[in-house]
Amino acid sequence: MKAQHPIAQLCATLGVTTSGYYAWVKAPASVRAAQDATLGAQIQALHTRHQGRYGAPRIRAVLAQQGESHGTKRIARLMKQAGLRGRGPKRYVPHTTQSHHDQPIAANRLAKVSAPTGPNQIWVSDLTYVPTDEGWLYVAIVLDLWSRQVVGWSTGASLAASLAVGALQMALCHRQPPQGLLHHSDRGIQYASGEYRSHLAAAGIEPSMSRAGNPYDNAAMESFNATYKRECVGLAEERGGYATRAQARQDFFAYAEMYYNRERLHSALGYKSPVDFERKLN
Repeated sequence: MKAQHPIAQLCATLGVTTSGYYAWVKAPASVRAAQDATLGAQIQALHTRHQGRYGAPRIRAVLAQQGESHGTKRIARLMKQAGLRGRGPKRYVPHTTQSHHDQPIAANRLAKVSAPTGPNQIWVSDLTYVPTDEGWLYVAIVLDLWSRQVVGWSTGASLAASLAVGALQMALCHRQPPQGLLHHSDRGIQYASGEYRSHLAAAGIEPSMSRAGNPYDNAAMESFNATYKRECVGLAEERGGYATRAQARQDFFAYAEMYYNRERLHSALGYKSPVDFERKLN
């Protein structure tokens, strides 16, 4: 309106003095507006640091850990004003494993036991795949169900049983679990193979497998796969994708070992990282 009408005329119409108007214009921002500006800068920094992965709930949790208490709705409002969005969960439909083989199938023992109360009581495993210009990179993962920490992983250009065995061997080497640990997977040939079963038996680990055609029996592992695809592979694809399998493998290492295990806050762990969640035992 100032472009079409003189300030004095507008002030007269609204019943305010021109001196009062100019005093309002020159007045410092309100305390709340100043606080919003400071908080907005913090939100922008955290959003950038986490490569756009964090939405309002996780940003609120990070700020709370720093001793600052802010409501999720306020953070969401400021993010919206700044055009910021987290990489929120999308509808994920897991792929069921085709288990057309003649290897032994273990019972679903996971469904009959209580939730773990500490580390190295239950591990869950799965395979996923990542597109590269060289072809698929297959990734085998072992997750500790209690802390959601990636404890073993392996990558390769094929779905040979050795891929899954490599992830299991890493987990055994790093964690050295006691006998009696429960290992849950789908019914894929990699996990039913004699090679894999022999490694489980040698370590005193009890096998468990999902029901046929029911990937939700391994929900925690499916959740990790969805998160990895969204927060790591998805970002890479926005940059043009992976040129080589080696590039995809390095990105998985950086995501799983450096970010997911040690920094990313997990809602199921009270907004702690898996490593920090395990440290609470000490």
